Amino acid sequence: MNIVVLVKQVPDTWSERKLTDADHTLDREAADAVLDEINERAVEEALRIKEAQGGEVTVVSMGPDRATDAIRKALSMGADKAVHVSDEALHGSDAVQTARVLAKAIGTVEGYDLILAGNEATDGRAGAVPAMIAELLGLPQLTQARKVSFDGSTVTVERETEEGLTTVQASLPAVVSVTEKINEPRYPSFKGIMAAKKKPVNTVTVADLGIDAGEVGLAGALTTVLEAAPKPPRTAGERVEDDGTGGTKIAEYLVGQKLI
Repeated sequence: MNIVVLVKQVPDTWSERKLTDADHTLDREAADAVLDEINERAVEEALRIKEAQGGEVTVVSMGPDRATDAIRKALSMGADKAVHVSDEALHGSDAVQTARVLAKAIGTVEGYDLILAGNEATDGRAGAVPAMIAELLGLPQLTQARKVSFDGSTVTVERETEEGLTTVQASLPAVVSVTEKINEPRYPSFKGIMAAKKKPVNTVTVADLGIDAGEVGLAGALTTVLEAAPKPPRTAGERVEDDGTGGTKIAEYLVGQKLI
């Protein structure tokens, strides 16, 4: 089973994240950068499948030079190799452009059977890129996976939504996006960290993928942030003295906040 895993370096969710004043794109230098946690779970699932069925795991990522750190973490967990799309022209690319670039990058990986991704990144939270990639590659997509199994050339997913659990199937190759309930990712071992330094990372530009630089980036994005403002500071809470009417006062407050 040869698996492609899409990974992304994102600002640490524990850091203060903000947009730049110049063009309202994500200020990636303002916070520590990490491998997105949902991508760790996608990598973990790929490794479990590989351990059960054999094969190879290839990490594919799009991002600036420092995204190599996130790629190396995935490799230290046990992935075999990586493709890194790094190009200044990509700055400000939207979800559609990102999907087009990643689809082209996936096309450089020969003989893949499965594409794994997280259901949404913690920075943009669009949750649409895996579906777009499936459309561009002409592949079936199974979403919100909390369990993945195989029977020959068929993949079966236990899918969780607000309405409950459903089971869906598709023929391979397919795109599967996972949720945080899929597994608990392993910690890279010291041996894995050292081995990751020697694993191949193929760094390519948009030109290498046959994409014109004018087709990507902020200038050609289909979505634009026109205005942004920092979140307001937290205000002091409202204290209710219970003189026998505390329950009523709390209910009135909740009604005023449209919470009940």
